[in-house]
Formats: sequence, C-alpha cells, structure tokens
Amino acid sequence: MITAVGIGPGDTAYLLPQAQRYITEAEVLVGGRRHLEIFSGITHETRVLDADLASLIVWLQNNSTRHIVVLASGDPLLYGIGKLLSEYFTADDLRIIPGISSIQYLCAKAALDMNDIYLTSGHGRTPDFDWLLQHDKVGMVTDGRVGPWAIAQAIIQRGLSRTLIIGENLSLSNERIHRLRPEAVATDYDMNVVVILNER
Repeated sequence: MITAVGIGPGDTAYLLPQAQRYITEAEVLVGGRRHLEIFSGITHETRVLDADLASLIVWLQNNSTRHIVVLASGDPLLYGIGKLLSEYFTADDLRIIPGISSIQYLCAKAALDMNDIYLTSGHGRTPDFDWLLQHDKVGMVTDGRVGPWAIAQAIIQRGLSRTLIIGENLSLSNERIHRLRPEAVATDYDMNVVVILNER
C-alpha cells in the first residue's frame, strides 16, 4: 500500500497523529532531501523524491505491495504529490493522509478566514495574473521564479491596489510574516507562501 502523508508546514508539532503513525510504521520513506532529514532514523530504506517523477511512478508500481510512505509538504492534494499519485493509483492502492497546508497555517497566523479564498500555485507555471487578480483573496504556493517580488511587480504593472501577506519559513524558528503593499516587497524571501488581498 502506498500512503501519501501530508507533513504540514514544517515543524513536526503540526504533524497529525495519524500521519506520524504511518511514517513510523513505513517500510520505505520517499520524500525530498529536507523531508527525509526530518524523519531520519525512522526506517533504513529511503528514496529521494526528485524531478524524475516518471521513474518514481514506475518504482512505486513495481513496489506497491510494500508499505511505502510518500512525504508531502503541507497537504498532498494541495498542489502536492497526491494529485500525481491519484492519476496512477486507485483508492484501493493509495491512501492519502491530509496535512495542514502552509496557506492554512498563514491564514491562521494572520487571523484571515479562508471562506472565499482562491488557491493556486506558481510552481512550474506562469500564472495568469489578469485572471487571478480579479479575485479579492488569493492564496499562492510560490517557488523561486514566481514569488513575492514577481507577484508584487504584476500588481504594480496593472496599477492595482493590493496587500500581500508573505509567510517565510512557516512554523519554523526563523518564521517571519510580513503584511506589505506591493511597493514595499523585497526581491528575495526564504521559503514562502503568499496571500494577496484586495482590501477595498
């Protein structure tokens, strides 16, 4: 059985007890290097999750009878590995354990309700900012290319008034949360997610 486990925003204090149980009982842990370091010593066998997702799928298909846990940042189904796995494995072969997403965590820290938030990701894609910025509240998973600076520049170029809530290193000891107008956004931030608000 393959189990995709959401490990939350970073600090293991935010790991759900059920997720911890599956990780502890795993025969093989699959995850990014940073994820595997967090859980080092739990199992003798690990596999690094890298950009070669095609070979990962083949390996998982060939080892699907083993107790494999695939670690995912935040929640596996919120712009995570869970979507890919669900395309290749049925619900009989794939168990998904949800986690607290970094956007959920950031909204909680900012006391911002999520009832009308539009969730998206800038990972490996070029966002359609004309469409996105029609929403009053957008939560965006970022990467090194589409991060706070790129988002701020897109807002400025369109002459819009928005507020960015930027969460860096969420749940970790060096966590920082900024609430800024686009003009005040710096060019570089540590690992982050962003909420874009239209505060009319």
